[in-house]
Amino acid sequence: MATNRSRRLRKKLCVDEFQELGFELNLDFKQDLDDQAIDAFLDAFLTDAMEANGLNYVGGDDFGLVCLSKRGSVNEEQRVKVEAWLKSRSELTELTVSPLIDVWYPEKSINPVV
Repeated sequence: MATNRSRRLRKKLCVDEFQELGFELNLDFKQDLDDQAIDAFLDAFLTDAMEANGLNYVGGDDFGLVCLSKRGSVNEEQRVKVEAWLKSRSELTELTVSPLIDVWYPEKSINPVV
């Protein structure tokens, strides 16, 4: 693929200076939780951890991707806040929060901050 792209095309493709960062979540719920308890957890998660920090969650009950609710990147502070919120919850037995990744091209490395 060509690497000499116009600014407009780089923005459209979310590459180079327009790279957008997010992170992945893996959640393991306690075995004895019923569907209502999981739904209540997810409602609280979406309100208290996602909306309160300007983030969106795409995925299912146990795995998903967190990205910014508008165009742009999640920062490390937001990632840490979500991780702390999840660690404070008793419904989970285990959780994995990935480092920041490129949400459009996960196999690519993160661009250095200029």
